[in-house]
Amino acid sequence: MKELLQKSAEQLQKPSKKSTEEFVQKSEKLAAEMNRIMTARKDVVKMVGENNLSMMEDNHRNHARFLSSVFTNFQPTVLVETVLWVYRAYRAHGFNLSYWPAQLDQWVELFKSELSEDCFKEIYPFYNWMIINQPAFVIESDKVLADGEIPKH
Repeated sequence: MKELLQKSAEQLQKPSKKSTEEFVQKSEKLAAEMNRIMTARKDVVKMVGENNLSMMEDNHRNHARFLSSVFTNFQPTVLVETVLWVYRAYRAHGFNLSYWPAQLDQWVELFKSELSEDCFKEIYPFYNWMIINQPAFVIESDKVLADGEIPKH
């Protein structure tokens, strides 16, 4: 499964310098808006756990920083390993599987309204890749979580 994730990630095209710069420039604002939207959801506690709102907010800020890094210096292996680590680590801390589809869909909606059309077209494939591969991320994270480990990165 992990090998398939790697092969599919290798098919992604690094965004242009212009789109990467736009994303990096707007990433803090995007993360702040993401936090505002997600904390306002009625189902947020069900998705992230009783005491994990600040962890979720940190995740959104780290997500924006990480993707800025991915777009700047695309390395498919780093993308795959980091996404798998995030699934394992946050699930170990009580995040529900419903969080990731909600989060990824919300990022996409934000990007549609906050990024230029060209930038959106270049970064959307990375989000589409994360969205369509959620079942694989769950399967891979289940393997580690079954051992009772909290993953280290």
